[in-house]
Amino acid sequence: METTTQTFRLGHAADADWETLTSSCLSQIGDVPPGANIGFVYVTDTLDSDLPLIADRLRDETGVAHWVGTVGFGVMVGGREYFETPAMVAMLGVLPEDSFRILPTVDTPGDPLPDNVMNWAGRANPALGIVHADPRNAYIGDILNAITDDTDALLVGGLTASRGKQAQIADRLTEGGVSGVLFGEDVRTVTGLSQGCSPVGAIHEVTRAEENILVELDGRPALEVFREDIGEVLSRNLERVSGYIHAALPIAADDTADGSGENSGDYLVRNIVGIDPDNKLVAIGDRISAGDRVMFVRRDGAAAAEDLDRMLADVSGRAGAKPKAALYYSCVARGPNLFGAESEEMKTVQAALGDDVPVVGFFANGEISKNRLYGYTGVLTLIL
Repeated sequence: METTTQTFRLGHAADADWETLTSSCLSQIGDVPPGANIGFVYVTDTLDSDLPLIADRLRDETGVAHWVGTVGFGVMVGGREYFETPAMVAMLGVLPEDSFRILPTVDTPGDPLPDNVMNWAGRANPALGIVHADPRNAYIGDILNAITDDTDALLVGGLTASRGKQAQIADRLTEGGVSGVLFGEDVRTVTGLSQGCSPVGAIHEVTRAEENILVELDGRPALEVFREDIGEVLSRNLERVSGYIHAALPIAADDTADGSGENSGDYLVRNIVGIDPDNKLVAIGDRISAGDRVMFVRRDGAAAAEDLDRMLADVSGRAGAKPKAALYYSCVARGPNLFGAESEEMKTVQAALGDDVPVVGFFANGEISKNRLYGYTGVLTLIL
């Protein structure tokens, strides 16, 4: 299948060696649009060692110097999702001259950005960045905030997902931190976030906590509150909650990254990592303190499908016009694990945007939206 627009073109291929896959993608891309200056490439983790070779060949044969991308447990394009097979997607396009800068790897919070990026940001007023992050770096959240502090750009994207090398491309092979591309104000974009869980109880105040351990909620033992929220059936065998019930940290309406004051039920999902029945404790995958708020949610295919439709309608409405291209990053726990084996998630995205809009992305080890780390979500960016 070949998908084209005026300024963006893509290719995708699976079930072959990297050279054959790259040749197929280049053939589908065909004639490179005049002025093409940016490319995105994503590969499944069976090709993790081949990503730099793929990027070099794409650069050499298209003449497009600037490529960004990474590795995912799966990759996606249009109405297709590829898992457990060598697969790649590549999209190139035309953006206004001097409207973007490649962001080289930042692996320590507060490290200065290169002068060429900072000088450009001072005149281009970047509003958005597409970034890829290394899940092995424990300071990703702090790095994201530091980049935004320096550039004023909100960041969206995904965490590299690989059982092998955690490779990224930001003009060159890199790893270990956050890399990607920043878009200046001349590039119009719209982004949206879709949750993959639904609440199973009320929002509770954390009245006592130690590190990542919930001790008391609303002045009561945390496990008692947890059992009430999840119901009698699940409470009989708490081993059944693993991977199904999660903690969620609500984002207050006055704490939205864009200052909109609206969060539309936004929350950060964190895993339940331990339960202590004797001491009535619940451990979650994040640090938490007294005074914070928490609720419990369940992975829910029906709710995820409904929220995906809501997000797509919202983003399309805010766009006001058909996009030139789109990028979509989804949690590896979504896709076939939540929507079914027939690429239903990507079919839904493509149908909402239109069959002639190029869409590429990957299944991530965590998602990034407005500088925050999410799980079980889908993050969509439209380039207008």
